Amino acid sequence: MTDEKKDITKESPNGIVETKFYDFDALTLESGEVLSPVRIAYETYGKLNAAKDNAILLCHALSGDAHVAGFHAGDKKPGWWEFLIGPGRAFDTDKYFVICSNVIGSCNGSTGPASINPKTGKEFRMNFPAVSIRDMVNAQAKLVDSFGIFKLFSVAGGSMGGMQVLEWAYSYPERVRTAIPIATTFRHSAQQIAFNVLGRIAIKNDPAWNKGEYAGNYTGPGSDAGGPVDGLGLARMIGHITYMSDDSMERKFGREVKTLDSAGKPIDSVFQVEGFLRHQGEAFVKRFDANAYIYITQALDNFDLGNKQELIKHFSGSKTKFLVISYSHDWIYPAKQSKEIVRVLKYSWVNVTYCEIAQDYGHDAFLIPHEEQGVLISNFLENVRKGE
Repeated sequence: MTDEKKDITKESPNGIVETKFYDFDALTLESGEVLSPVRIAYETYGKLNAAKDNAILLCHALSGDAHVAGFHAGDKKPGWWEFLIGPGRAFDTDKYFVICSNVIGSCNGSTGPASINPKTGKEFRMNFPAVSIRDMVNAQAKLVDSFGIFKLFSVAGGSMGGMQVLEWAYSYPERVRTAIPIATTFRHSAQQIAFNVLGRIAIKNDPAWNKGEYAGNYTGPGSDAGGPVDGLGLARMIGHITYMSDDSMERKFGREVKTLDSAGKPIDSVFQVEGFLRHQGEAFVKRFDANAYIYITQALDNFDLGNKQELIKHFSGSKTKFLVISYSHDWIYPAKQSKEIVRVLKYSWVNVTYCEIAQDYGHDAFLIPHEEQGVLISNFLENVRKGE
């Protein structure tokens, strides 16, 4: 008698999902350049109601994609916010129509540096035009338009996703009923820029980068052609250090050493944390494009909605309701930056709720299942839905 293989997809109320694509002719970028044609990868969950007023747009972080929940066929892990999406969950698919799209400039289905330049018939690579957070949001607006949706019930996301949320509320205030920016900021600090600069230097100093002209296909999904794997892997390792807190790293690794590899063979002893970081780097280069990493981190660093006085003036009179969430041990996007968002909105007489969640994992806490974040989001959305 043989054991039946467990179907883990049945553990998700979202089941098997497929990425879809929306193509449109052109997008004028903030730089003035025109990107044409444009493809947006996206996934949806739940149903759009007849009034088309129950749509929620979820925005992903730096290395994320449109696959926010459920399973792709053959996957062993669900989407990156699975625990928040589905019937009875924070983003309740019995009530809401949830959309998540991949940003332009990425390498996960939407138009980016690895896309074919119609003028040359070859990949754009470093000839891809510079993109901004505003460009990403303007592309998302085209996607939302394609559903016939004028006003989104909510826009939510963390980190770079939170920047997109703020940009939506800034550029399209009449189209956003509620906004949930999590662990984010109006603009990067010098320290935040510095870590991204290190990542870009690591990639560009890898001889295999070759000014973006890798040998063969890019380093990413399904690629076995090399590319700047050392530089991109190091960039990911630098980034991953900032996503965790000192407490969480100490609890998970401490000063423990590793003497066996994954196959149980003896190796020169290394700290457990080193093995973890190397694994993160090695896994990342199999799914992400180095040029896209450069473009997206540059967009992050260039994001700046304005100074306090400009923002207060701009948001004054906004009818969008905000839930701003930060995390106590997030040192790369510290709570003080979320409090600055709240302060500006309060000065603007905007309806805003703020919660700092005591979790010691660090910046990535918004991506880790825990009850408090889900309850805060669920209650906030339900109160607005009921008109409270």
